[in-house]
Amino acid sequence: MIRHFYSASIPTFLKSPSEVIFGALSRNSGFADEVSQKEAWHQQIGILKDTLKEYDGTLFFEYSIPRMGRRIDVVLIIKNVIFILEFKVGESSFLSSALDQVFDYALDLKNFHETSHKHLIAPILIATKANDVIDLIEPTPHNDNILFPIRTNSSNLQDLFNKILLFAKGENIDCDFWQKGRYQPTPTIIEAAMALYSNHSVAEISRRDASAINLTETSNAVSRVIDDAKLNSTKAICFVTGVPGAGKTLVGLDIATKHLDKEQGTASVFLSGNGPLVSILREALTRDKVKRQKTKGIKITKGEAGREVKMFIQNVHTFRDEYLKDESAPFDHVAIFDEAQRAWDHQQTASFMRRKKNFPNFPMSEPQYLISCLDRHEDWAVIVCLVGGGQEINTGEAGISEWIDSINRAFPHWQVYISSKLTDSEYAAGEALNKLENKEKIFVKDEMHLAVSMRSFRAEHLSGLIKNLLDLNLREARKNYELIKEKYPIVLTRDLIKAKQWLKEKARGTERYGIVVSSQAQRLKPLAIDVRSPMDPIHWFLDGKEDVRSSYFLEDVATEFHVQGLELDWACVTWDADFRYSKEVWKTHSFVGDKWNNIVKDERKLYLKNAYRVLLTRARQGMVIVVPDGDINDATRDPSYYNDTFVYLESIGFEII
Repeated sequence: MIRHFYSASIPTFLKSPSEVIFGALSRNSGFADEVSQKEAWHQQIGILKDTLKEYDGTLFFEYSIPRMGRRIDVVLIIKNVIFILEFKVGESSFLSSALDQVFDYALDLKNFHETSHKHLIAPILIATKANDVIDLIEPTPHNDNILFPIRTNSSNLQDLFNKILLFAKGENIDCDFWQKGRYQPTPTIIEAAMALYSNHSVAEISRRDASAINLTETSNAVSRVIDDAKLNSTKAICFVTGVPGAGKTLVGLDIATKHLDKEQGTASVFLSGNGPLVSILREALTRDKVKRQKTKGIKITKGEAGREVKMFIQNVHTFRDEYLKDESAPFDHVAIFDEAQRAWDHQQTASFMRRKKNFPNFPMSEPQYLISCLDRHEDWAVIVCLVGGGQEINTGEAGISEWIDSINRAFPHWQVYISSKLTDSEYAAGEALNKLENKEKIFVKDEMHLAVSMRSFRAEHLSGLIKNLLDLNLREARKNYELIKEKYPIVLTRDLIKAKQWLKEKARGTERYGIVVSSQAQRLKPLAIDVRSPMDPIHWFLDGKEDVRSSYFLEDVATEFHVQGLELDWACVTWDADFRYSKEVWKTHSFVGDKWNNIVKDERKLYLKNAYRVLLTRARQGMVIVVPDGDINDATRDPSYYNDTFVYLESIGFEII
């Protein structure tokens, strides 16, 4: 796949007329370029023709970074260095956001571009009208061959190249080989949603190495079911399973964006009961669409962009309420339910309908009702259930067996496509599957299971580590940690200030960091952490370093309800006395009034354990765990509530800071 608008060896570039180069850029850009973009290209071409006369190598204009939905102005390869050039034509100052931008590009190539891994990468920000500046040529402390971003103007660019080339070590880069390197990103769900919605394919924004199940295969398997249902006027339900972070939501978004063609009668909707996730994805897609249209010279209001996005991603409860009022078939023929195991059982649904909707004696569970809505179609319909194991964190969540029981009770004419792993104990669906009467309508598809976590490109074994940590399987947890510790740092401290400093030192560019805590962690207030203080997840996850409401400020904290299905690059997990280590079983507590009370119900114990599972699997690149010292003078924060937990975590091998 060609990922640039123009490329050439430096000698060829120097010999080519500027208008020929400009023409190639314009043809390949895919849209009518704004005057400012044309002028920027003209000036970049001129600057590089003046600067590169002494060098041999290759350059690439407008190099695509699909994960970020952006393009690098110029990638330049000379000898043993990959130069990332970001031009700010006509600018005289260096904005911090622009420095983060060029740093992000360098990190993306280092982390996700196969043939860039071992080479020195030099991110350079060029404000063409700036005064002379003297920036040190200095590698970051992460020991991964990336330089800190360097500021320069156009007149000093050649001198800067020479200094970096003198600094660089290692073998020269084969430009042809480099260009053929695979791009294997693992985007956050926010990045993935934006890329898919702007017509990138799931293949462009996902890893394709041998150790990961190809998401394209899963998406295509579901698409074949949809095509077959439409062709033969049948109804089908698909269960896509996967380990935490395997890409279930990514598959769901890919399916939804593939089937947005309302004119062809294949309209789809992505539904989630996760309110923060829906709000954040909608806002991210809306902001991104406005920005993308602006680059094409098209003016669109945020309201206009948002209305289209709201049809694509909906809260499952809003969808449910709409078809309580409207008894006709939904507009959409395809409905994708994210985290389907979290749908409500009959008791919870009936209680809600009675209290909130004035609908007494509601006869169905949420899964049965949602299937009934799609069953209103006279011709065809497809439901895709994205299923996680061990993720229930709310009272009344039915689990996946209720979907299957609903099919058995009321919709025997529906075809059922299941992953080969749905019978595993963690999905609690085996017994329900055995009860299905129409066995001939059950189809087992291996492609509908995603077996390898893609949440962290650095730590495929993280989910195993956290599982064993929470299962008190110390021996296996230690083994898991040995497998990841070189690439995925986990440190332990009793000092929140040290933890915050660690996050700031580790994060580079716009890598996002923040503090996450259990929703039951009510005695962290002396550390200025109040879980009951309102926070807006949209600002927390999407806004930049300058906004006090963002996660970067390390003031507001997110709970398991805010971060379920979302990710940070670096996380600080602050542990309270609600979940305390003991040798045989975790002690679970809730804070009521002025004291901690034991949690007795097994269901609530499991929810709390799963809450910590969510918190401990949010970070893509590494995390710091804070277990406070407590306070001997505060009965609600007795040091004994925390000490055993700290010692247990330390025994796994986590470094103490």
